Amino acid sequence: MRKILAVEDDKEINRLICDYLSDSGYATISAENGLDAIRIIRETADLDLVILDLMLPFKSGDMVLQNIREFSDIPVIIVSAKSTVQSKIDAIRMGADDYITKPFDLDELLVRVEAVLRRSKGNTYAENTPLLTYKNLSLDRNSGTATVCGNPLVLTSKEYAILELMLLNPKKLFSKSNLFESVWNEPYFKEDTTVKVHMSNIRNKLKKLDNSQEYIETVWGMGYKLAD
Repeated sequence: MRKILAVEDDKEINRLICDYLSDSGYATISAENGLDAIRIIRETADLDLVILDLMLPFKSGDMVLQNIREFSDIPVIIVSAKSTVQSKIDAIRMGADDYITKPFDLDELLVRVEAVLRRSKGNTYAENTPLLTYKNLSLDRNSGTATVCGNPLVLTSKEYAILELMLLNPKKLFSKSNLFESVWNEPYFKEDTTVKVHMSNIRNKLKKLDNSQEYIETVWGMGYKLAD
């Protein structure tokens, strides 16, 4: 499970970020000042990403980022009320991997987290795994093909991309907007039924080849995950 540090001095915002990411399948740690953030990053060997506010007690987010880059290349996403273009440019130049302006949507934050993790070398293992398996389903990432119980599973490119994303993150709960923006790389509109239709098609195709297993679970009001 990927581990994320949220550095935010506003306790309510910190809790919302951690709760949302935890519900989405990530392990979370929180810090409320810059000094604690640096200590945690130094002491936590398996940390995968840092979400960093700029306005922090004891040591500003700018200084925290500069310190981090002296000893680590861990991905960092800045979340800040500073909305000027220059603030974003300065943060990126100091080594930030992305920049989100407050107030922000939690779904957008999740998409940015996943995009940064995909780009980071921390995802090298997943990117280099040629065969993904779950129950009787197998995805061959070299050939772009799938089988269920050894029988070919015919998928569209989007259906394959959805299954690949879910198998790469088997413990994660995906919202519809998260899936759409990750697979289609376009903004999601709440009235859009595209993901629902694709999920229905995937389920029907899986059931035809293996009706003894449930592969995708709908979590009411939240999204989709691989069935336990």
